[in-house]
This record gives sequence, C-alpha cells and structure tokens, in this order.
Amino acid sequence: MKKWKNALIAAVAIVVVSAVALYLNQLKTNRQPKLTKYTATFLDIFDTRTEILGYAETKEEFSEQAALLKERLVFYNKLYDIYNDYEDVANIKTINDNAGIAPVSVDPEIIELIDFSKRMYEETDGRVNIAMGAVLSIWHEYREYGSENPESATLPKIEELQEAAKHTNIEDVIIDRDAGTVFLADPEMSLDVGSTGKGYAVQRVMEYAREQGLSHVLLSLGGNISGIDGRIDGTNFKLAIQNPDLNSNEEYIEMVEITDGQCVVSSGDYQRFYVVDGEVYCHIINPDTLFPANTFAAVSLITDDSGEADAFSTAIYNMTLEEGLAFVNSREGLEAMWVYHDGSKVYSDHFEESIVE
Repeated sequence: MKKWKNALIAAVAIVVVSAVALYLNQLKTNRQPKLTKYTATFLDIFDTRTEILGYAETKEEFSEQAALLKERLVFYNKLYDIYNDYEDVANIKTINDNAGIAPVSVDPEIIELIDFSKRMYEETDGRVNIAMGAVLSIWHEYREYGSENPESATLPKIEELQEAAKHTNIEDVIIDRDAGTVFLADPEMSLDVGSTGKGYAVQRVMEYAREQGLSHVLLSLGGNISGIDGRIDGTNFKLAIQNPDLNSNEEYIEMVEITDGQCVVSSGDYQRFYVVDGEVYCHIINPDTLFPANTFAAVSLITDDSGEADAFSTAIYNMTLEEGLAFVNSREGLEAMWVYHDGSKVYSDHFEESIVE
C-alpha cells in the first residue's frame, strides 16, 4: 500500500510540474512580441540594387532599422566612390585626383579598405589589384559607349591597355597610418576598388548591425548577400543563386542555405557587360591578359567574410578551374561553385552540403 501511495504521489507531482511548465511556457510565449517579416529596397547605393530583409513588431520599427543600415551603406558608398565628389568627403576619387601631387587625409575606413585590398592582392597572387584603375577606366569607357551605341561598339587596342598597365604597381599606393593619409606615387595611377569595396562595405555594415543589437537580418548588395542569425522560426536563411544565362526560363540555378555570419557572393559575365561582334565582354578584367575573362559564366562563393568573398570571387573567376579548385579547397570555410556557359556546374569539396531543395 505504501509503495502504491508513493507512486501516486510521484505521478501527481509529475502532472503538477508539467502543468506549471506548460503555463510558464505559454506565459513566455504570450509575452513575446509578434514579429513580422519586412523588406526594403534601394536603388541608389553602389550603383546596384540593395535589399534588406528583417523582422520587427511594426513596419515603422523595421523602417528605422533599414534606414540605419542604409545610412551606413551610403557612408561607405561615398568613401569608395571613384566617379563623384561629395562635400566635406575625401574619397577614392580624391586620392586619384591627387596622384603624384600630394598625400590625401582620409577617413580611417579608407585606409582599412586599402590595407585589406593589399592583403587580397598578396593572397590572390595579384589577380585582385585595386591599382589597376588606369586599365579598368579604359574598359569602362569602351563598355559605356558600346552599351549606348551597340552598332558602333569596339574593343580597346592592346597597345593602349599595355601602356596603362605600366601604372598599376600596387607598391606605389603609399599608406601613412600615423598621418592618416594615402598617396599614389605614380601620377598616372588610379585606384578602382570595385573588386573589394562593395563586399568589404557589406561586411563592415553587418558588423555594425550586430553592434546595434540587430538580429535576423539579411542584406543583399548586388551580388553580395550576408546574414545575421537566420529566420525567426530558427531555420537558416535560404538564398537563390541567379542563373547567369539571362535567356533561360530558370531564374535561379541553385538554392543554398547559410548559417549565422555566412555570405554568398557571385561574380559573372551577366552583370556588367557589352557585346562586340556577337561576343560578350564583361567588367572582370584578367590582369595577365588585360582582357575580360571568359572561361566561366559565373562563380559563386560561400564563406564567412563578405570582403574576402568579393575579392576571391573576382580572383577565382580569372583562374583556370584547376587553379580555382586548389585555391578554394586549401582554405577552410570557403566553398565555390563554377558555372559554365552551357549551364554545367562544378563544386568545391563541400559546396553541395549547403544546397537545399
């Protein structure tokens, strides 16, 4: 009888504990704010489409969060701009305008970007070189004219490109951290941070978002997509990688998921290009040939640093497949997918682990 009573008491205790736990859980759930998913789109930053996805109790609350991130992106856009002047802002264009003339006092964020870009130059054996502005500006002019006047589109002469290439020595980019200045020792040199600036800005903005206490945020700046946490249901963000074949009926070529802090960055000949005699010439210039790379339609990377991903995607796009595979597989936490013009794909060792249905 005593044993039976003890069992009954234990059973009652379990029921009571379970009821209390259920009540506390319901109380906690009822106290949690109901969050709704919102998105904001901007077309005036880094000359590309920007999308911010987040969760908030109200649209007004989300708008404040999105405005905070946009303000920071605009800050970097002005600093890294090579085409426009801004009042009271010394930017990359200011440095270029003073090439061979005088050092320019700049915001520390510019020095950090240039220092980072120099490291990317070393890590990619010169395949990412922000000092190639003299060459890239020639291609930019031909591409702009050819896009607006397709019937008259032409290619730069190799002699013109080779002459410009004489002024691309990254050692002539002089940083004085104590003085807070940047100086281009070659008066014919110019910087173009297109291979690093956008991705580096995304990385810095997402770090800023964490500092501001934001969570469950997805930021897409052109081909650079980075996330904090995941969706509020506890699952990872799922991202569709654009099909580089713009004539295909399939808008996306692969669906992947990223964990907290990861990013997806893509480079390809479908983003900025022009056509000459039926051939596509994109904006990614191979520093060895001084002409656009054309082996792949696109390269997509998954890693945990958007700045590195931006630089590495440019470098890998300019490599052979064998070189690219060796580069990616030798780096922990970096995965890649190569897409050929016929739609066939090649993956690094662990890229497919991120693919979802």
